Amino acid sequence: MSNHDANTTHAPGKNIIETAAANGSFHTLGKALEAADLTQTLKESGPYTFFAPTDAAFKKLPEGTLENWLKPENKAELISVLKYHVMPGRVPAVDVEKLTTPKMMQGQTAAVTKDGDKLRIGSAIITGRDITSSNGIIHAIDAVNVPAKK
Repeated sequence: MSNHDANTTHAPGKNIIETAAANGSFHTLGKALEAADLTQTLKESGPYTFFAPTDAAFKKLPEGTLENWLKPENKAELISVLKYHVMPGRVPAVDVEKLTTPKMMQGQTAAVTKDGDKLRIGSAIITGRDITSSNGIIHAIDAVNVPAKK
């Protein structure tokens, strides 16, 4: 991976949560991670690959969906949705392209497909690649992937 790639950001001293917060595109995700009590987990351990929905991705959800997930009684569903965006290991975008159905932290797999020059995970297009942190890597996505109900 080249340090000159326009889509690459390096934040080697910051963990994955601090890196996402500093990026400026993941405020809604930060609130959701706090509501799900996942910030500490993602700060301390790893490495992780985080397919992180941007603020714009959350705005595409049907009206009331996010608000419903943020209610304390829906915490388990919120955790499931968020963990469906995280996979173990540090996988740069060039290697994500080689995956077909990576297993996410939540337990289910997500399909990786290529559509022309667009790389997708689930229904989301990866719009920002290789945002590195001390304990993982973030790929920004343009939609929130929702896992199948178990």
